[in-house]
Amino acid sequence: MRLLLVEDSVGLADELVAGLQRQGYAVDWLADGRDAARQGSCEPYDLMILDLGLPGKPGLEVLRDWRAQGVATPVLVLTARASWAERIEGLKAGADDYLCKPFHPEELQLRIQALLRRAHGLANQPQLEAGGLLLDEARQVVRCGAEDIELTAAEFRLLRYLMLHPGQLLSKGQLAEHLYDGETERDSNVIEVHINRLRGKLGRTAIETRRGQGYRFAGVR
Repeated sequence: MRLLLVEDSVGLADELVAGLQRQGYAVDWLADGRDAARQGSCEPYDLMILDLGLPGKPGLEVLRDWRAQGVATPVLVLTARASWAERIEGLKAGADDYLCKPFHPEELQLRIQALLRRAHGLANQPQLEAGGLLLDEARQVVRCGAEDIELTAAEFRLLRYLMLHPGQLLSKGQLAEHLYDGETERDSNVIEVHINRLRGKLGRTAIETRRGQGYRFAGVR
């Protein structure tokens, strides 16, 4: 999953980017509100994490710009402003969730997971479950029946995206856009390699290939 982090504190941003990457997210980081308003409206992010006190353009204005342009990507607001009035203002502007600083990294991780599941119609699931598989996002393993299957970091990222889109046809280009950050070279051949490795672990029928179109997660039978 590809995330946009908009945070002007370099120290906090470095910490958050490192933590999110360990959790299997591709992360783009911006520190200026004007850059965020532009990039958030044209890149295919799965979720955006937005600080309110930004240089260039305040976070609330950035959020209003996104929503006015029809950007429906979930937005998690991070802020040191803890008053109920400011939280309501952020929610009215289009925020999907609100996390006040300081916060525990695990709480951020769980809120991101919950927002992503909600965005894909899986809000009632405490963990990501699809196609007969249960994904443990903390341990980065997948449970198939009574067996826990170890995944590499790349396999985990790919399987998580597929499980959030069960039954949907996903092109190599679409997968590349959501699995790599803006600085990483996107190689669709690498995705094919990881698809084949996942099939080796989950069974050949778990992921279908539509020649010239892409892949569809069918789950285990």
